[in-house]
Amino acid sequence: MKTIDREELKAKIDRGEDFLLLEVLGEASYTREHLPGAVRYEGRDQVEGLVQDRSAEIVAYCSNFN
Repeated sequence: MKTIDREELKAKIDRGEDFLLLEVLGEASYTREHLPGAVRYEGRDQVEGLVQDRSAEIVAYCSNFN
C-alpha cells in the first residue's frame, strides 16, 4: 500500500488518471461535499462490485477533523 498526499491526489484527478476514488466519510459529510468522481465507501462488498480488475488502482480518502 502506498500513501499519497492531497497534492498528488489532485494531480491524479487533474490528469484524468483511471482509478477508483473512495471517500471514507460519513453520509452527511459526503452529501455536503465530496471530491469529483468520488464514491462513498460503504463496505468491502461494494468495492468488489465496482472493481472487476483486481490490479485496478484504488485511492481511499478520509478526513481528520482534529
